Parts: sequence; C-alpha cells; structure tokens
Amino acid sequence: MQPISIKSMLEAGAHFGHQTRRWNPKMAKYIYGSRNNIHIIDLQKSAKELKRALKFTEDIASRGGRILFVGTKRQSQETVRTEAMRCGEFYVTSRWVGGTLTNFGTVRKSIDRLIQMEKMKQEGILDVLNKKEGRKFTRELEALTNKYEGIKTMTRLPEALFIVDTIEEMTATLEARSVRVPIIAICDTNADPDLLDYPIPGNDDAVRSIRFFTQSLSQAVVDVKAKASPAETNPEVAMLTAVAAPEAAGPSPEPA
Repeated sequence: MQPISIKSMLEAGAHFGHQTRRWNPKMAKYIYGSRNNIHIIDLQKSAKELKRALKFTEDIASRGGRILFVGTKRQSQETVRTEAMRCGEFYVTSRWVGGTLTNFGTVRKSIDRLIQMEKMKQEGILDVLNKKEGRKFTRELEALTNKYEGIKTMTRLPEALFIVDTIEEMTATLEARSVRVPIIAICDTNADPDLLDYPIPGNDDAVRSIRFFTQSLSQAVVDVKAKASPAETNPEVAMLTAVAAPEAAGPSPEPA
C-alpha cells in the first residue's frame, strides 16, 4: 500500500469542511475544530479511514472485483473519468441513471443499444440515412454515450462504489445500499457516514482534494493489477485457463 501523506492532504485542502451551521452531527468524531465558522477535519482520522478504504480496494482488485467510480458534479467529472480509466474501472460522470444498480437488467438493454448503434455508425449507417434520420440517430447515440460510456462493459453489479459526494449522489448511495454493494466515499462534514461502509473524512468540493482521494484509490488498483497475473485479476481468464489446462497436458495415460 502506498504511504498516506498528511502533508499532501493539507496541501490539497482536504481538511476544510463546510460552514459550521451546515454540518451533520454524526461527523463530530471526525472534526478537529472550527476556524472562521468553517469546520476543520481531523486529517489523522482521515488518514486512518483512507488506509482502511485502500486495504478494502486492494482486496477487491486482488480477486478480480470491479469498482464503479461516481462523480457527476462539475469539479469531480474530469478527475473521476481520468482516474477510473487509468485503473481500468467503471465510471459515471454524467447524471446517475435511476436503476443503474437496482434495475440493471433494464439499464443493460440501453447499454446494448449503445453498442449496437456504435457498430452501425462504424458500418456507415449515416451514409444511407437522410439528413433528418441522421440527426435523430446522432442525437440518440450522443445521449446514450453521455449516460453509459463509462459502464459500457459492465455486465454485472460492481463489487464496490467509490463516490465523491454522497449528498450529490444520494440516489447512487441508496441504490448501492439496497443491493448491498459496499460504498467507499469522501465524506464531508455535512454528510452521513452511517450510510457508508468506508467513509473517508475529507473535502468533497475542492478539485485538489477530490483528485488526492480519487488518485489514491486508483493507484491502489493499478498497483495490485501490476503485480497480479491476468488470471488473478480476471475471473474469466482464470476459468479459461482451468479449462485449457487438461488439454495442454495431453491425454491421460491408459490404465495398466
């Protein structure tokens, strides 16, 4: 596991919470104090909770589990997309589509439509459509891409969600709880840590703070995948390897 630097968290502004009047009392144990009516988060406790979250993240990655990164507010979108792609995980950075977890079968049909339309475009469908039909096709393709690009290859529920702001992403948070998908999240002073399996006390509004925590989780996944064999990080590879092994060994010897 990479070392956790409190200095880096300070430089990222991770210790700045919300105004003292906009707090959730359940966050009291993570608050160091206040300054100019702004709550200050105890970064020693942030480091402890981040370490716990990173250990869980590494455990998931080591057994081939998948993580869905969620951050739809403006200041989190670029970081969430970049870091999820860097570690090869799923992401949602536009509006969360209701039912993404609780009604995944229906959502998957929309994803399949996106894949079909992408194939049609590659095969030159726009060359044979008239202008009106072409515009309609393009609008639908753009809308589906905007919604589902980051989960296009997701064929089952993820093993965990990483959420930047659980208040902003309350629908995703409640869906994950409903289907018992563990939640890792940056938890600001106005949030409810009881909704989360792995709350990380920190500033969920500042770009640098969001980047620090998101990069930390992404790097944990990258490090595990770099050490592991394809079979260890991908259950499908392990299954194919197991099936192929007897064939590679040749026929069993005839009994005497």
